[in-house]
Amino acid sequence: MFLGTHTPRLDDKGRLILPAKFRDELAGGVVITKGQERCLYVFPMPEFQRIAEQLRAQPMTSKAARAYSRVFFASAHDEVPDKQGRVTIPAHLREYAALDRDLVVIGASTRVEIWDKAAWESYLAESEDEFADIEEGVLPGGL
Repeated sequence: MFLGTHTPRLDDKGRLILPAKFRDELAGGVVITKGQERCLYVFPMPEFQRIAEQLRAQPMTSKAARAYSRVFFASAHDEVPDKQGRVTIPAHLREYAALDRDLVVIGASTRVEIWDKAAWESYLAESEDEFADIEEGVLPGGL
């Protein structure tokens, strides 16, 4: 399970050093793809394969499933982190997420998310009030 918030920097070659506490689980390979709210999702290969199976199980007649699959798979980039725990974020994904040098990398349970630091701070500021109000809908019965 991926937890926590980290603030690495993107180097001049578009590489990110993965947080040390995530490296073991990601060492076997990752898939980086577009996420919601203009962040990037980083999946360990087994988790990506699980999601791919779920998407493959959707009927081809589902317009929403086709549309989501196209974007999800077409933007995906697979890679094995190097010995220093670095991955290269392709230009098209850096552009999608408006990544600059300062990043925020968060653990989001079964995936890691990569955010531009300013975008993450803006997202948090906008969603703080909603966070308190949505618990019951997300966790029936509450904590």
